[in-house]
Amino acid sequence: MKPDIHPDYHNVIYVDSATGSEWTGRSTLTSKETRNVDGEEVPVVRLEISSISHPFWTGKMRELDTDGKIDRFRKRYGAKKK
Repeated sequence: MKPDIHPDYHNVIYVDSATGSEWTGRSTLTSKETRNVDGEEVPVVRLEISSISHPFWTGKMRELDTDGKIDRFRKRYGAKKK
């Protein structure tokens, strides 16, 4: 490998914003928020959704209506209301 051309690969803490679950991993991502883990400053990466909170993986399907898109679809194609 050539020196000084690869991104810094380091430990990070991932936080699922939907559930508050945390786990550690390694990544090239960084953030301004850090925590001290075993004497090392580790960046905290916040995720909107992960496999812990994603409806496909949890089995809890729900509709997220953004800007009335579901209503417009039902109106346009005549889907029945629940």
